[in-house]
Amino acid sequence: MVAQMLAGRLHVTDRALRVETVPVPEPGHGQVRIRVAAAGVCLSDVHLIDGTLTPLYLPDDVVTLGHEVAGVIDALGEGVQGWQPGQRVLLQAGERDRRGTVLTRGVDYDGGWAEYALARQDTVVPIPDDLPFEQACIIPDAVSTPWAAVTDTARTRAGEAVAVWGVGGLGAHAVQLLRLVGAAPVIAVDPLPAARERALALGADTVLDPGEVTFRDAVRELTGGRGLDVAFDFAGVTAVREQALTVLGRRGRLVLAGIANKPVTIASDSPFNYFQQAVLGHYGSEAEHVEQLVGLARAGRLDLAGSVSDVLPLAEAAEAVRRVESKQGDPIRLILRP
Repeated sequence: MVAQMLAGRLHVTDRALRVETVPVPEPGHGQVRIRVAAAGVCLSDVHLIDGTLTPLYLPDDVVTLGHEVAGVIDALGEGVQGWQPGQRVLLQAGERDRRGTVLTRGVDYDGGWAEYALARQDTVVPIPDDLPFEQACIIPDAVSTPWAAVTDTARTRAGEAVAVWGVGGLGAHAVQLLRLVGAAPVIAVDPLPAARERALALGADTVLDPGEVTFRDAVRELTGGRGLDVAFDFAGVTAVREQALTVLGRRGRLVLAGIANKPVTIASDSPFNYFQQAVLGHYGSEAEHVEQLVGLARAGRLDLAGSVSDVLPLAEAAEAVRRVESKQGDPIRLILRP
């Protein structure tokens, strides 16, 4: 008799999320199977369900969601080397195929909203015993995306003045990470008072309401009149981009980490060119960023305890999606536990 498990499956044709019983997958050549201990619920999961996002490379019309996954190795496929059952691991959020195409876990192939998940052996990352699964699972994407934006796309240097618009699942971690690399001041910008309070707790030097009429003057004062070296849009809102461009300094960079699916407008090329400013697109992260963050957590430099807003059983995946979509409780990350 084939072993069965629960899985949170998106039926793409009718955009329906169903927690259903499916066969436990068997690892193929070069794959490991993990017993999932924790899986994050991301806004992109919500967008897959509501139709804002659509899988590009999914061979079928059904997929198990979940690209933020951690657990214990349960079984090894043929040819797997260097791994043993019982090891604590997290899974990279995706992999490259032979042509170099990036395939995303839980989007283009089955992810971790399930009791068991498969992973190619080169997408498995060991985690220390003292890093809880609920924290480890969100490192791919929720933490690695802002880390890559801060360190690679923006090339943020110590002492640079920075601001983060949108202190949600990604922006909250950006605040922590910018402080970690020595940016100063770190300014958090959000219209929600609770989000601004959270930003202060996470290490922001100051917080601002983007709706205040004195906003631009406040940024100039906080930066000694020079403006921002880097502005990060983690909100994906047109008004954020427009506002951020008005407070960039000389050689200032605006990093678009949020996706608005709207045009990016530069009001006037004259000051933009004169001050040699730049608008930089950002998406996701690479395997090395996840490994760097695990190393930082192992060294005690990165504390993600405050990022886990709540833990729900896998059977309540639909409720977790509803809470993320409605922003109930203003969560950083909700976690599913099989």
